[in-house]
Amino acid sequence: MPLQWFGSTGLQPGPWEVPIETFLEALDILAPEVDQLAIVGTSFGAEAALITGSIDQRVNAVAAFAPTSVAWSAYDSTAKRATSKWTYGGEQLPCLHIRRPKHMPATDVDGYLPIYEFSIQTAKREQLESATIATEKIAEILLVSGGDDKVWPSALFAEAIQRRRTSFELETDHVYMEAAGHRATLPGEEIPPTGLRDIARGGSPAADAELGRRAWQPLRRILNLNVERS
Repeated sequence: MPLQWFGSTGLQPGPWEVPIETFLEALDILAPEVDQLAIVGTSFGAEAALITGSIDQRVNAVAAFAPTSVAWSAYDSTAKRATSKWTYGGEQLPCLHIRRPKHMPATDVDGYLPIYEFSIQTAKREQLESATIATEKIAEILLVSGGDDKVWPSALFAEAIQRRRTSFELETDHVYMEAAGHRATLPGEEIPPTGLRDIARGGSPAADAELGRRAWQPLRRILNLNVERS
């Protein structure tokens, strides 16, 4: 069930203060029809998937492509202010605020990776702890990341998720490829569009496709797509 969660009628105009209830309501629709619930997301979608899975114990599995280990702030372009990307129960979820290094031009399209790295490195410990997603509440997680991700350090975030879950004696599957970028391309999938903004994502078509190929069977397994159905 593909889900649009901003930029349409009845939804937030952009990815800020998005109610997690948007995803919970989709689970409400699916739950009576299926044996188990799983969420697949990429980038901001992976952030949403992990947060939703940490809140709703009905979620059996999450596949997070280019994941993050923390919830991030967002910029409300209508109100011209920084805010949380997510809300739950009408309240903003704790988030790590994005900080741009002073020397970095605001128009630098290659600047997203160092911005996220700088934000992590300069955050206070209590801020990190408050914004960290409680991934230990999710039964099964698949992480997919590329070492050449230029949007944010998804491989480092994936490792942080693994460490947290290991401390709770939980296993985590992490598919990683050094040369791949922010967006894996799954078998049979067309190369995804770059989006509304021309930003650096890293990787290459070949490397991103290879990461997608490596992730394909683990993804099928976590979604139970290898099970023969009568």
